[in-house]
Amino acid sequence: MRFLSFLRPLIATAAFMAAAAGVHAADFKEGTDYYTVNAARPDTGKKVEVLEVFMYHCPHCNALDPKLEEWVKKQGDKIVFRRLHMGEDPQAHAFYTLEALNLLTPELHKKLFHAIHVEHNRLATDAALQDFLFKNGVDKAKYMDAFNSFGVQTRMKRGVQLTNQYKLDGVPALVIDGHYVTSPAQAGRGQMPEGAAQDAMFAVADTLVAKSLQERAGKK
Repeated sequence: MRFLSFLRPLIATAAFMAAAAGVHAADFKEGTDYYTVNAARPDTGKKVEVLEVFMYHCPHCNALDPKLEEWVKKQGDKIVFRRLHMGEDPQAHAFYTLEALNLLTPELHKKLFHAIHVEHNRLATDAALQDFLFKNGVDKAKYMDAFNSFGVQTRMKRGVQLTNQYKLDGVPALVIDGHYVTSPAQAGRGQMPEGAAQDAMFAVADTLVAKSLQERAGKK
């Protein structure tokens, strides 16, 4: 009986993923696998914006990051990929400062996750983050100028506004073209192992990207 109990969630997960592999957007349920928000469509031309909402100290965001990187590559030129750091904590402040300076490279992004989740360096204060960033090649004078600027403060406040507009209370999550929101927790329906929930989210995101491309082209 214990063996059967162990198998049931694995069978359910496999069945869901097999079904998700070839479905169309209509097969995913609004309110179950994703939800919609009444927000302006981003000005990205013919491409669909995919916005990851995350936090550096979130272990689930760290676990998602490698798969997300591969998924973004597979989308090619269909999407414009961006990130938004939830909250107004020191890590969010560092994120928006680096973003304003165009210094948030993929390499530095990975180093921040690695420091926090592998090296167990919490980087929970402005001073700790600045020490880490300056040791990793970020120019101190330029960083501090941006850090204290009105522009970075505005970016942080805008990030909070968007988080509220997208009705987010947890991360990680993907916002597709400003209209559709999904996450591993939602697409996995709170029942799947983390890896399977991530895959379920990407299956939902695939269909929402396709749906958004049709909407941008004026098709239903």
